[in-house]
Amino acid sequence: MKRRQFLQLTGAALAGGVAGVCMARTDIVRRATAVAMPPTDASAFGKARRFAELPCGRIAYVERGAGEAALFLHGAPLNGFQWRGALDRLSAHRRCIAPDFMGLGYSQVPAGQSLAADAQAGMLAALLDALAVGKVDIVASDSGGAVAQLFLVRHPERVRSLLLTNCDVEPDSPPAGVMPAIGMARAGTLAEATARWLTDKALARSTFGAAVYRDPARLADETIEYYVTPLVSSPLRRAQYEAFHIALAPNPLAGIEAALRRSAVPVRIVWGAADQVFALADAEYLDHTFPQSRGVRRVPDAKLFFPEELPDLVAEEARRLWGIG
Repeated sequence: MKRRQFLQLTGAALAGGVAGVCMARTDIVRRATAVAMPPTDASAFGKARRFAELPCGRIAYVERGAGEAALFLHGAPLNGFQWRGALDRLSAHRRCIAPDFMGLGYSQVPAGQSLAADAQAGMLAALLDALAVGKVDIVASDSGGAVAQLFLVRHPERVRSLLLTNCDVEPDSPPAGVMPAIGMARAGTLAEATARWLTDKALARSTFGAAVYRDPARLADETIEYYVTPLVSSPLRRAQYEAFHIALAPNPLAGIEAALRRSAVPVRIVWGAADQVFALADAEYLDHTFPQSRGVRRVPDAKLFFPEELPDLVAEEARRLWGIG
């Protein structure tokens, strides 16, 4: 090899090495910055809220990060704020999108719009189209898990991976623990009962909080207000909040198992072992149904909405599923 060629190749290698080191350091700094940032509170999350104008209405969502997209699907009666801790930890790795379902949160849809799980799946497809997103990693909880399964069946080419926490499954949807809320919705009393949480935060913690959180004392006043305020903000929103629950029955997942058994998408199941709504048997069902299941992680003492309390655990499982160190 001639000396000039050697020097050129050596210089290129050094330049590439320096660039690689710089990129690595930049990535380390980016990750460290993300970890060092203070937790996102309700005020900051609300300021980050955007709206997508879709045929079904104005869909609220919060977006953070860049690159390949991850879609975070919340439970009821929550909204995208449920995933704030996960977004804090994962926005360094993904373009994180946390929408509010129709009938919950800050999304605004007209009277008569279907709020059933299949309509929610259609809304998500339209939202991703509006945001120019092709494929997503989905992270889902509770009724959001039912929508995630329907979305996967309808749009398998758009799902890169699926991380499910305690949620509906075909043999257990809606679960017995949700039937009282559905009954109240049918009777027209659910919205008023929920509205009382705004004036009696202790009641919210001792009833709803105790049922779905390991430590209901950590359910802050601002969190209760961020979840409940939009649900009861008008007669229309109260009616839609109840209609959302009424639409949980009959079973929105009926007949879905055969399609799930054909799925080639990698799935990880992370389950709160102390949940009184979704049994551990539901996690085992998902594990046995999905051909590419990566197994079940049982979280001791954790209840339905543990992802809100344990965002580090959610981020750890997501990174592992996504192949990120």
